[in-house]
Amino acid sequence: MQAGREFYVSMCPLRLIPKIFLFDDEELAAEVRAQRVLNKGRLPALAKYILDNPDNYVFSALTASVDGEMIFESIHDEGPGMRAGQIRIPMDARFLINDGQHRRGAIELALKENPDLGDETIAVVFFHDTGLSRCQQMFADLNRHAVRPPRSIGVLYDHRDEDSALVRLLVLRSSVFTGHVEMEKSTLSSSSRRLFTLSALYFATQALLQGIELENQEQAVSLAQTFWETVDAAIPEWRLVRERKLSAPEIRRDFIHSHGIALHALGRLGNTLLRESTDPAEWAPRLAPLKHVDWSRANQDWAGRAIVAGRVSKNHQNVTLTVNYLRHHLRLPLSAEEQRVEAAYMRGDE
Repeated sequence: MQAGREFYVSMCPLRLIPKIFLFDDEELAAEVRAQRVLNKGRLPALAKYILDNPDNYVFSALTASVDGEMIFESIHDEGPGMRAGQIRIPMDARFLINDGQHRRGAIELALKENPDLGDETIAVVFFHDTGLSRCQQMFADLNRHAVRPPRSIGVLYDHRDEDSALVRLLVLRSSVFTGHVEMEKSTLSSSSRRLFTLSALYFATQALLQGIELENQEQAVSLAQTFWETVDAAIPEWRLVRERKLSAPEIRRDFIHSHGIALHALGRLGNTLLRESTDPAEWAPRLAPLKHVDWSRANQDWAGRAIVAGRVSKNHQNVTLTVNYLRHHLRLPLSAEEQRVEAAYMRGDE
């Protein structure tokens, strides 16, 4: 019982999910639908998640409304068994998913590629459909307080993603990051004693090692550690924070080099050097000009590049413009796309 209404929880074989659960007609106006329009672009990734992880994928329960009679027959007339039994629903009843339509779509795609998944089950919560307004309210209530977890904690807890494992090892091993990375939140408060976020370091290191062929994860961690420690040698403020001569809030307030946009730009810059050679003896000296970069927010060169309307901006275009600025200091050529973005910036295009 919930809010004075009966509801039922059942385990349904995956093969039945596409057959009995329907979507609202996408051509209907939003006000006469009880569900958002299905975003089909999300389905391949969800289906791939099931197919790639047949032994440890996790899907939470679907929630559905049943527009038809539901008759429950308990195993026992009293005691704990009275809440377990069979629910009988006419085959002409209409099933409407209130929550989980993308999971349902992904299950259908995965079954086409691997029919053996059909014997596995997923929990389904059944409510009695009392009309469109109730179904719409259920959708609103189920999604009202849904909050996507911060990217940092996703990296921290993801043991399936090799890049997540790599960056966790990097934080553990490198003195540049140990104790100075916010492991849970993806944004830092003005008073935080951390310099970096785990999510920012994740994307920056991912950009650094993209397309670099290495034999194993140990080599990747070692190479990433060497790169970031070489960068650290060119940014004295990071060291001063570790020595407690400056505070992390001061550095984040006055400089941009610990922000996600700068880390990502440095990662892309390093990727260019590593593609030529992974030998530190060859690429490390080429990072020396970073010592002469003015990373302070007061530097007007960052206006429109890394700083927009007084705030550090990390959209794709601003990352590219920051990369361009650093390439100029290291005398590295721009790619065709970087030249296009740079030309638009110089013309003053938004």
